[in-house]
Amino acid sequence: MSSDASGCQSAYCNQGWSEVLTHMSPYGWGSFGIAFGLGLSVVGAAWGIWLTGSSLVGAAVKAPRIRSKNLISVIFCEATAIYGVIMAIVLNGLMKKPEDSSYVDGVFSEGWDYNTWYFAGFGVFCSGLSVGLTNVASGISVGVAGSSCALADAQDPTLFVKILIVEIFASALGIFGIIVGIIQSNSSQFPDKLIN
Repeated sequence: MSSDASGCQSAYCNQGWSEVLTHMSPYGWGSFGIAFGLGLSVVGAAWGIWLTGSSLVGAAVKAPRIRSKNLISVIFCEATAIYGVIMAIVLNGLMKKPEDSSYVDGVFSEGWDYNTWYFAGFGVFCSGLSVGLTNVASGISVGVAGSSCALADAQDPTLFVKILIVEIFASALGIFGIIVGIIQSNSSQFPDKLIN
């Protein structure tokens, strides 16, 4: 066994990143995409709720009247987590197990189109990642706008509606993300039968 300049003595040292991309199961890629989409959406919602909630509670000490109507900011933050759940359900529905008898315990016999499988796996992964990252950005932006809305409302009640409109635009980022995710996942169909 020979070693290279980095001192690597394994037979696997000279294999590149293409080995990582093609030797992991397409179902694994799809599952990671679903996990990232759902997990990052929840992180975005939690971050936004933390930003909004802390400002709301702090400002409500001096102006208790803002407590109830500013809870709408928390609801907007929570919507980003719901977008992630919806997309996880959609993506999970795409990942169906082959019905053909030549697929046994995760091992494929000859005749399967591996390119279609990997295309579907990478498509689900990218779709989930797009939705998750978009929802992190949406959750943070809604949280910042909601925090500003609570503080501004505590000072001047006429500013509530004006800043709430800005918050709605920030929440639209999550909707755009789920639309892009659905478009990305439309062509991600896992094959369920052998090619003839």
